[in-house]
Amino acid sequence: MKFLTNTILFKRIAIFASLTIVSLILWNTYVFFQKFKVEERLKIEVFAEAQKELATNTNLNASVDLPLKILEFSNNIPMILVDENNTIIEVQNLDSIKSLDAAYVKEQLAIMKSENKPIEMSYQGKNKQFIYYKDSNLLNKLTYYPLALILILILFLSVIYLFYNSNKASETNKLWTGMAKETAHQIGTPLSSLLGWIAILKMERVDETYIAEIEKDVERLNTIANRFSKIGSVPELKKENIVAITKTAFDYLESRSSKQITFSFTSNTDIINANLNVELFGWVIENLIKNAIDAMLGKGKLKLNIDDVGKKVKISISDTGKGMPKKLFKQIFNPGFTTKKRGWGLGLSLSKRIVEDYHKGKIYVKKSEIDKGTNFEILLDKI
Repeated sequence: MKFLTNTILFKRIAIFASLTIVSLILWNTYVFFQKFKVEERLKIEVFAEAQKELATNTNLNASVDLPLKILEFSNNIPMILVDENNTIIEVQNLDSIKSLDAAYVKEQLAIMKSENKPIEMSYQGKNKQFIYYKDSNLLNKLTYYPLALILILILFLSVIYLFYNSNKASETNKLWTGMAKETAHQIGTPLSSLLGWIAILKMERVDETYIAEIEKDVERLNTIANRFSKIGSVPELKKENIVAITKTAFDYLESRSSKQITFSFTSNTDIINANLNVELFGWVIENLIKNAIDAMLGKGKLKLNIDDVGKKVKISISDTGKGMPKKLFKQIFNPGFTTKKRGWGLGLSLSKRIVEDYHKGKIYVKKSEIDKGTNFEILLDKI
């Protein structure tokens, strides 16, 4: 709860800080933009005065160095000079090749008229001319500056968000691991008691058939406890006969399932060795068989087939259930995803983790058709 509270507080602070930073970036950029815009207009006005001075200077001995330097350094702002009749007199700082096209020049003039007010030049109140100009490349680039900073900020916040999400997922995994281990510990107490009661029943000479069934279920509870105790830790893998382990899990569920389901187990060989953890791998087989039984609503055909294929062993589990669309082939392995009204959506997720993370194999939906059934496959390395 403390972690959740801290996370919510951090998110609020991060959002507020982000909005503040974005606002400051936009405001500063706007101020800079307006300042540069004013400076560029002043530059054009100085340019107009320099051009006017050159045009009206009749004294041959007067120095014209300053006006010429002003004209020389005004080469970064595109401008067009027109007369009173809007006839284009001169074009400056535009593409020299494109400027040969009259249509291009008129198009640029229209843009300049929309961006800035013209600067008027006149000689003794006559021969009025107007300088139209548009923003320089530097000013245009400045408009993209806040976008770049905002993108960097978004990237930074995304990294922070993913970091805290991964922390939250880690905390959740620790919680589930703790609950699983505690469950295994709690199951151990009644198990010990049941073993004592079985011993008493044997002394009372109760029918051995009943005792054998009870012992199977006690062994089953012990297996479940072992499975839960291994969650969150790296399991020990040993050389095992995958055919025998799979058959044991298959037989257990067959004997406790609806008689309206036809079970079929086949293998092209009796012994295929692989590095396995017996409890966890048996859990995977049971999860897949239970899913198949649920998909068939207690009636249909379930087939499990084991194939020795080169360096791999392939386990195929198919049913005649309701099937699923192709878009769900990968989604069903996501934690929490379930199509059942009652379910946590953890069975297939755990199965995928056991097969792929612990046993370095593959588990996937090979084929599925609506109202025809589904076929799961597991691939593992042989020894």
